[in-house]
This record gives sequence, structure tokens and C-alpha cells, in this order.
Amino acid sequence: MKLPRDLSGRELAQALEKLGYRVGSQTGSHIRLTTLQGGEHHVTIPAHHALKVGALSGILHDVAAHARLTRDQLLQMLFE
Repeated sequence: MKLPRDLSGRELAQALEKLGYRVGSQTGSHIRLTTLQGGEHHVTIPAHHALKVGALSGILHDVAAHARLTRDQLLQMLFE
């Protein structure tokens, strides 16, 4: 499955709420999300209008590794 294009940081944060992530804080243009499901895990997302593909890929890779999912499984959960 291809990565979504023109996805904002806020839209990604909302999608990650499906996996139990909650906004912990925001400093400047970065949103810090935290989950306690499967152990404590933090991820920082730039709150830009459109995330760059490399940044999005890195964030999703980190989240997928923590959730013990493949990238395609994670993309299906978040965006379908």
C-alpha cells in the first residue's frame, strides 16, 4: 500500500489515536504523542501542512515496530 500524500501532521495525529496515541504536548511546530498500549511509547510529529514522505515513512516505521505490525497492516488500520 502506498503512503498517503498531502497528509498533515494533525491528520496523522488524529489517525494514530486509533492505536491509543494521545497528544502529550506541543512545542512550537511539533506534536508529541504518547501511548501506553504495549508499553510506553512516544513519537514526535511535525505539525506541518503536508508531511514529507521521508518523515511520514520514518514515523510510521517507528509506530509499526512498537505495535508489532507490518507497514501495510498499519496503513490499513489508519487510513482505510
